[in-house]
Amino acid sequence: MQIAIMGAGAVGCYYGALLARAGHAVTLIGRAAHVEAIHQNGLVLETASGRETFSVAASTEVEALRGAELVLFCVKSNDTETAGAAMAVKLADSAVVLSLQNGVDNAERLAAIAGREVIPVVVYAAVAMAGPGHVRHHGRGELALGASTRSEPLARLFQAAGVQAAVADNVTGMLWAKLVINCAWNAVSAVTQMPYGALMAVEGVRDMVIALVRECQRVAQACGVTLPEDIERSTLMIADTMAGQRSSTAQDLARARPSEIEHLNGFIVRQAQAHGMATPINHTLLVLIRALTQGHPSSDISPA
Repeated sequence: MQIAIMGAGAVGCYYGALLARAGHAVTLIGRAAHVEAIHQNGLVLETASGRETFSVAASTEVEALRGAELVLFCVKSNDTETAGAAMAVKLADSAVVLSLQNGVDNAERLAAIAGREVIPVVVYAAVAMAGPGHVRHHGRGELALGASTRSEPLARLFQAAGVQAAVADNVTGMLWAKLVINCAWNAVSAVTQMPYGALMAVEGVRDMVIALVRECQRVAQACGVTLPEDIERSTLMIADTMAGQRSSTAQDLARARPSEIEHLNGFIVRQAQAHGMATPINHTLLVLIRALTQGHPSSDISPA
């Protein structure tokens, strides 16, 4: 299958590498330094099992999407509308689009811009770029696809590539659950530039995470969203299962790039305000990240 990755950062490159290994024709669309490294050295995937290099197409131009049968849309939430509009005119009518993004409303926003169905996908993968054209896998890698007539065949496609993938009955609840986990950890990791395991060892962090989760639970309830009963436990477990990982927001700040904070804690704050609720912890973290990113350049089709 002809597969394009729009906004090929760590997430896009990881799944792009696995799909290329499975024999699919993969095209990565991303930043110039990334594309140049792939042209010179191939796409490098580093896992606990070792290091592999894949020959894939790569481009900085959206034009490279032409001919794609499947598109994995992996851009930052901030860039959904801009990238979606640029992509829409290049796609074949039969192309299938998956949103592998943080946040809960990207598929809906992208569908409105692109004028086509977009299937939301919840991503559970700890991956990071170790350098241009070099993605490092730290753990997990499962995908949960939203329900669609096309979802079951796509789940099987990922499964054949070695990815644990399934169609979810309640993808909205799963997206919200991941949002809560991101709200609990991303900003704190970014402000401190510390990984999750080290953060949990700091006195008071555990209590703060629990308070933040409960704050998000109240907002979710006001929005009519049912979160998993174990959301508090699963959020705390991140400190164990991803102990050595810094958040994507921490990595964005370290590289002086725009973060997705407005679509994480910022989303919770806006939803709370719409329901006449206060979310002081989320609001504090949002403001701190805004202050730390003040003056960062805006991005253009930046990878998640």
